[in-house]
Amino acid sequence: MALSLLRDMRVAEREHAQQTRRREVWFCVQDLPGGEEIAVKRLSDSSKQGDDELKNELALVAKLKHKNLVRLIGFCLEQEERLLVYEYVPNRSLDLILFGAAENEERREQLDWKQRYRIINGIARGLQYLHEDSQLRVIHRDLKASNILLDANMNPKITDFGLARIFSRDQTQAVTSRVVGTYGYMAPEYAMRGNYSVKSDVFSFGVIVLKIITGRKNNDSCNSKTSGDLLSTVWEHWEARTIMELVDPSMKGSFPEGDILRGFHIGLLCVQEDPAARPMMSSMVMMLSNDTVTRHAPSKPRFFARNNGANTTGSTAASVQG
Repeated sequence: MALSLLRDMRVAEREHAQQTRRREVWFCVQDLPGGEEIAVKRLSDSSKQGDDELKNELALVAKLKHKNLVRLIGFCLEQEERLLVYEYVPNRSLDLILFGAAENEERREQLDWKQRYRIINGIARGLQYLHEDSQLRVIHRDLKASNILLDANMNPKITDFGLARIFSRDQTQAVTSRVVGTYGYMAPEYAMRGNYSVKSDVFSFGVIVLKIITGRKNNDSCNSKTSGDLLSTVWEHWEARTIMELVDPSMKGSFPEGDILRGFHIGLLCVQEDPAARPMMSSMVMMLSNDTVTRHAPSKPRFFARNNGANTTGSTAASVQG
């Protein structure tokens, strides 16, 4: 990005200066020359982790090009400013539409099954690119609904690669003593032992799929007598053959039942406890696009929660999100 445009951007975002004490702030800049709109991710100057994440995100996103990944336009490392400039995605995050304030309820009701299916399929294709098709093999490590942005046509775009890691083509997994990410989306082997792989992202994808279909957070247990997390609730209803009771009521019954059942099946395949049993994302894309692809019966998921008494090795730096 040209220096003059970066200067115009800095002028345009002055009104947001009071927000910058937080480690990370997103905002939209609209009054640039030519009326261009951009999204700016600004990191505070108080976090060493922020420095590491910014460098990691720059190194990765500059090399990744896919319609289901947010496009990096430029960056600014001038003086103490650390800014990443992305394409503007007007519908903001999937999390905000599904679980945002009351004023988003109308937008959630407009999110029909066709749109939800397109979002699921787009996320799957973006992950397939990261895991299997790009010049790099990238593990996102923090895939969640708030890191899925939606463009004007409600097409999903994966964002926030600050915690991502690159694998060599023959590498299958890695181990860390510092678990980072978001509870509620973490695969159990990662949350408890620090093991991560492409299958860790597959688990997170499965959680997102189940949230999109049910419209529920992980801790929404209002209709579950025995469990407090989304995965257990879905599994109980799947076993009892009452799974359709969990479909988001905001869709008002307007959906093909077969598609919904396929979505639940795919979500449960992704969140199985054994990483080896979880399909690769290329298989997920095939299952989503072709109902004749064989899908084996899923096994019971294991959901990691902060209060379950499990011990993790090393330190954790995970946020909590339903």
